[in-house]
Amino acid sequence: MLWKIIGVVAVVWIALAIIGALIKGLFPILMISLVVFGLYLLYKAVSGSDNKSTISKM
Repeated sequence: MLWKIIGVVAVVWIALAIIGALIKGLFPILMISLVVFGLYLLYKAVSGSDNKSTISKM
């Protein structure tokens, strides 16, 4: 019974370590993509084109 508890704790610990590493690695990419998308939307709003794009239908 003790080994099952230790095994579960070890598996949870490894899973949290992997998830934390993924979040730490992907967070900068997410922030860069949000900034680029925001700049794109700002450009489309300022450009004032009469062409209706698919982004305005969201």
